[in-house]
Amino acid sequence: MSSHREAPSISQDPVADNADTYAFVSPDDPSTVTIITNYVPLEGPPGGPNFFEFGDDVLYSIYIDNDGDALPEITYQFRFHTTYQNPNTFLYNTGPIGSLADPNWNKRQLYSVSVIHSNKNGKTQDHSQDGKGTVLGTNLACPPCNVGPRSTPNYTSLASAAVHQLSSGETVFAGQRSDPFFVDLGAIFDLGDIRPIQNLHLIPTTAAPSVDQLKSLNIHAIAIKIPIAKLTRDGSVPTDATAAKSVLGIWGGASRRKVQVRDGATTKESGPWVQVSRLGNPLFNEVIVPVGKKDLWNTYDPVQDAAFVQYVKQPELAKLLPVLYPGAFPNLKGLTADRADLEAILLTGIPSGIIPGFQNFTGKTPADMLRLNVAVPPAKTPNALGVVGGDLAGFPNGRRVFDDVTSIELKAVAGATYPLVAPTYTPDAAVAAVSSYITPSSSRYESTFPYVGTPYDGYDTPSS
Repeated sequence: MSSHREAPSISQDPVADNADTYAFVSPDDPSTVTIITNYVPLEGPPGGPNFFEFGDDVLYSIYIDNDGDALPEITYQFRFHTTYQNPNTFLYNTGPIGSLADPNWNKRQLYSVSVIHSNKNGKTQDHSQDGKGTVLGTNLACPPCNVGPRSTPNYTSLASAAVHQLSSGETVFAGQRSDPFFVDLGAIFDLGDIRPIQNLHLIPTTAAPSVDQLKSLNIHAIAIKIPIAKLTRDGSVPTDATAAKSVLGIWGGASRRKVQVRDGATTKESGPWVQVSRLGNPLFNEVIVPVGKKDLWNTYDPVQDAAFVQYVKQPELAKLLPVLYPGAFPNLKGLTADRADLEAILLTGIPSGIIPGFQNFTGKTPADMLRLNVAVPPAKTPNALGVVGGDLAGFPNGRRVFDDVTSIELKAVAGATYPLVAPTYTPDAAVAAVSSYITPSSSRYESTFPYVGTPYDGYDTPSS
């Protein structure tokens, strides 16, 4: 999966687990960029009586690097707090919830948004900046979770009311959504089973279509739509895709206080904020970083990612595929050179001259960030395989909610992108089948902000 439960420690702390980060030029407003960071992975919709929510004790951050140094020039921060209308009931709601101010809704979450500029401190970013930025909005309401037809009879209107236009020009939303990520999760972690070619597996079974095993699960999303001119280094809206100023580095992160003391039902916190989760490119920590260093990776900042370059140059999965699929990947088996293609895709961006009309290069500093070229307009007919499928508006040019990043990265690791740096290399025929090729339900996506679909309720959840 992208980053759902990807490291030992964060798998025990779902409210701080940055499961996915998305960044794209807004299709209905190309003068803006939308960034989405998702938390609380694998939410089963029937979650009562204590339905899922953000952590009141977590500092959620979205980072933007606009000068290619792998440090954030702009940081948006989100803090949540929970209120009870009636602490003497066990119920989340005592009747139908008709509005965000309905007295029937007992347990609510509100949040604040602030922005910090030039949040830098030496060679790493300072995670203890909470409260030191410009406050853009306070007491902004999250929608309730989608309980069911009696408790939330018109959920669409509740979610719409939770889209907030800030006076500073940004639009924000924070709350439960359908998880847009799709992957054949059960198969891929069953010794790398890729169902369309599982007949070629070391332990073969009949080839079959892939299964979207996340299709009935929810997530908690923080979404923000920002005018491009607020993000670029010179305050412009670039139109030249070859210009360095057109490229933004984007990632998300979650931090907790360094000290936490529990005393019965009371928890006290103190000390600076310490990062416990981060995410730029999908699947980086999940698949690239070895298990013994996953927790460490979550504490590092992108500017420190030189420590993990070796795992990109020689990815373990590229060595496993020829073993798990004997005879299916002979060219990949013989590929022993460092993977300069993967370094470019994941750590530096793709320089000009490699792919006609495209670049998202941020410099030689290796850093795991989504790299979005804002001068590339939204595609009129998007391809879920992004740049690999000829759609320059898709991953790894940022990441849209419907991009099939599992297939794209599996194909890349299997050798599909190596000819970009070694034209004489021929990808194995099996690479074409190294893909989920899942077509997720259109209900998981929306054409307007926040672009992620209505969460499933616990009453009528579709079977997976």
